[in-house]
Amino acid sequence: MTARIERVVTEGVVDIDGTEHKVENNTWIVGDDDEVIVIDAARDAEKILEQVGEREVLAVICTAGLPDHVGAAIEVASRDEAVVALHPKDKPLWRETWRETWPDIDMEDDGIFGVAEVQLDVLETPGVSPGGVSLYCEALGAVFTGKALQADGPGKLGGEYPALADQLTSIGGRLFTLPADTRVLASHGDEVTIGDLEPHFDDWVSGSLTRTETPAEAEGPLTDGTRLSGIKLDPSDD
Repeated sequence: MTARIERVVTEGVVDIDGTEHKVENNTWIVGDDDEVIVIDAARDAEKILEQVGEREVLAVICTAGLPDHVGAAIEVASRDEAVVALHPKDKPLWRETWRETWPDIDMEDDGIFGVAEVQLDVLETPGVSPGGVSLYCEALGAVFTGKALQADGPGKLGGEYPALADQLTSIGGRLFTLPADTRVLASHGDEVTIGDLEPHFDDWVSGSLTRTETPAEAEGPLTDGTRLSGIKLDPSDD
């Protein structure tokens, strides 16, 4: 059977540092008529499993350890005794939701998952969370970016950028190296393409994401926005 991508949207409230935020989450299902992988099983396991139907769940992959990414992970995985995968740097976040269990697989950069004869490649994209990852499926022309990159730009956590330099480094060095027509399928919002977002990268690097007002003397392009922002597009940069 031909592999395809399906989306399940769930709604709920997330508590971040004592403040409640209403959010909608995308859970992505990749597979065919026989088997699937579930990406970011948000809060509603029943709704997700209804979309999965009788197909076998091979794995539940969490692009971050945040509550709205892992809230239904155990229940969705347990139906078919599937494995749960998370980057080890996000285990402390996982523990905030699941205090008596751990993920089955510690994901690493360049790891690979297979389903329905297609491959999901793990790309480390930290920033919003220390262990944030994206999953690139070349065969389906899509990258599942979690909170790292969304239709309106780099994702936030509670309205803030926890580690913007790291996040932009991930976006520029990993995601914007993908083909321009690659679909960006994030954990929130609508889809977009790499080509739609990449032209905005220089503005993000130069400070447009956090700038509240621009003094006249500071107007104009930075001579080296990448280095001034602490962003390295190449790990060998000094």
